[in-house]
Amino acid sequence: MPEKIAEVNGVQLCHETFGSPDGRPLLMIMGLASQMIWWDDELCENLAAEGFFVIRYDNRDAGRSSRMTGRVNLPLAYTLRTAP
Repeated sequence: MPEKIAEVNGVQLCHETFGSPDGRPLLMIMGLASQMIWWDDELCENLAAEGFFVIRYDNRDAGRSSRMTGRVNLPLAYTLRTAP
């Protein structure tokens, strides 16, 4: 399936899907700063063949997803986070 871009609050995430949207969703999460292509096409296709709707994506600042500019103040970001 061709790459798609999802945008929320100005952040764009590039993603691809495999299989039927009616299948059980399976989000493939790669480590920090990793591209979705590290999840092998054949693996994603095999999982889709087993009935999963496979979604793989580029993390922010990786691949075709948005890049953030400036510096991140982690202590401030932690204090401003919303409670679960």
